Amino acid sequence: MEFRTSANYTGKLRNHMVAVPECISECGGIRIFGRLLKSIMFSTDVATIANTNADAVIAVYPFTPQPRIVSAVMSVADMPVFFGVGGGFTSGLRSVNQAVAAENMGAIGVVLNAPVPPEVLRDIKRHVDIPVVATIVSSEQDTDARIEAGIDILNVAASTSTPAVVARLRERHPDFPIMATGGPSDESIRATIAAGANAITYTPPDNGVLLAEIMRGHRERYLHGD
Repeated sequence: MEFRTSANYTGKLRNHMVAVPECISECGGIRIFGRLLKSIMFSTDVATIANTNADAVIAVYPFTPQPRIVSAVMSVADMPVFFGVGGGFTSGLRSVNQAVAAENMGAIGVVLNAPVPPEVLRDIKRHVDIPVVATIVSSEQDTDARIEAGIDILNVAASTSTPAVVARLRERHPDFPIMATGGPSDESIRATIAAGANAITYTPPDNGVLLAEIMRGHRERYLHGD
């Protein structure tokens, strides 16, 4: 007898987690080292990373990349992690060194910001054996130069224009892997998938919002004498 239905276990204490929207499962995914990644959580918060069902994490932050941040995230992540290694204010040899350090600490990929020049991407590719991801914020960026430099994935982060940018890139690069921000709703996520994204990055509510919901429930409980 063959069973095709899936089973599910949530537990009592881990039932409350940051779950990614189910519609993300409709995309094709990007397979890296045998793992199929569809949902990629955008976060550096270790508590959130330890309590999500996302397939992977993209840890990019607005500060100079530091190995101790890689170490902190890797210490709690149960899933693959992509780390930002500069490309904007931080670039050149420092980005190369950060990429090597991230790989050595277990990163599944490294992410470069939009301004990074192709020669830095090329240098990083010479030093690491994990995917190098280039961030794209506009369809006017020179993606051909980035692909020629050896990058492995395009990461589209163009706010509400993301579906349109993904569609333009998919026309130019029919078979190249693209991950992209999905936006706040199922409708925007599906629009990004329909435009040609292989994987979706999802930004969760911050801890203040999540904790406020829990505290509201506690207050209502005591207000009604439960």
